[in-house]
Amino acid sequence: MNTSNTSGPAPHDDVLAAVPEADASAIGRLHERLAAAARAEGLLDVAYRTLDTPVGSLLLAATEEGLVRVAYEREDHDAVLARIAAEISPRILAAPARLDAAAREMDEYFAHRREAFDLPLDFRLARGFRRDVLMRLPAIGYGATASYAAVAAAAGSPKAVRAAGTACATNPLPVVVPCHRVVRSDGSVGQYVGGVDAKRALLALEAA
Repeated sequence: MNTSNTSGPAPHDDVLAAVPEADASAIGRLHERLAAAARAEGLLDVAYRTLDTPVGSLLLAATEEGLVRVAYEREDHDAVLARIAAEISPRILAAPARLDAAAREMDEYFAHRREAFDLPLDFRLARGFRRDVLMRLPAIGYGATASYAAVAAAAGSPKAVRAAGTACATNPLPVVVPCHRVVRSDGSVGQYVGGVDAKRALLALEAA
């Protein structure tokens, strides 16, 4: 269950690729039983899974408190899991069931059936002013945008525009906490943790 013993977001994927389909199915069921046992014994602090989306594969991770991390492929899922293990707990396991609601809401969002997420969120990876900024981002409505300056002011520090930009750039919960709706004062999209193309794709999705 410790990420130090895994080589990627799904520890059993390499094994599954090397065995017949029936055996792979059995291994998958065994993995689910191990995950269930870990949950039952209080040994699963962070569960994770990956989800294919129009902006690439997203890593979703959740504690018992809520969704704690959403990561793009370009962030390196293995590195993200290692940081989660170091900053939250090494008791981390691929356990998709805990992420079922998050995956469903993500699918609905990308299918134009959801404009806001109704998920419990765990903001422990964001602190201080950065957290203050992130807490205000859901107020930017679906299909709307706000400037970094406006977000800084809403977070209580009108002069902290650069810090507001840093908060958006280090958002541990992109897509769900909509930092993609924060743009430069001149209307250009600015930078984004998932890449400029992903940011444009999300803005286009919401504008459609």
